[in-house]
Amino acid sequence: MATSPAAEHVDEENARGEETRQGDCLSSTGVVRLIQKTIAEVVGTFFVIFAGCGSVAVNKMYGSVSFPGICITWGLVVMVMVYAVGHISGAHFNPAVTITFAIFRRFPLKEVPIYVLSQICGSMLASFTLYEVLSPKPAHFFGTTPAGSDMQSFVLEIITSFLLMFVISGVATDNRAIGELAGIAVGSTITLNVFVAGPISGASMNPARSLGPAIVMHNYKGIWVYLVAPSLGPS
Repeated sequence: MATSPAAEHVDEENARGEETRQGDCLSSTGVVRLIQKTIAEVVGTFFVIFAGCGSVAVNKMYGSVSFPGICITWGLVVMVMVYAVGHISGAHFNPAVTITFAIFRRFPLKEVPIYVLSQICGSMLASFTLYEVLSPKPAHFFGTTPAGSDMQSFVLEIITSFLLMFVISGVATDNRAIGELAGIAVGSTITLNVFVAGPISGASMNPARSLGPAIVMHNYKGIWVYLVAPSLGPS
């Protein structure tokens, strides 16, 4: 049966309309997905910093946590949050991780600024909460400052950050690895790094972890070490 030009025109319009609706739907889904990932990064980073830096602050104020307790706290909270939100955002919680993934094309470059801002916001919110709840004095600073020279801490941060990213790449991005063990492997690596580098550099491995407390408590001693080294090491 022949089709009239008018009918063909209507069919073309309907087809274009359907394509537009599908495109809008996909676009809306992408936006919602990005919002979910952003919230996951803010929340995840918040709890990582709240627990980790909280253990540092409580130990400095009351001496009740101990250095091994601080190391274990950092590892445990990262492990828990990896399992809690890893399926949503990938559980970066760290600008250095996000930037490194983007450099090696394992993460969309256009989402890097959103992730980094989310991580910094989460760190600042956690630091502000700790500051308001615990009311620490300047001597109770729960950020990171070099105990020795800046260069000593710089080298340690590069090494520990490289090890962390090496493990993350192995267990979280390699299809031959067992992804379900990512939380345990990453948490254990952080615990080991804090044991080794904690007394000297603070074992930041994370620009957001150092920047949040520094801004809230106005202590920027050696801050360049913790902004540069964690991103330089894995790269």
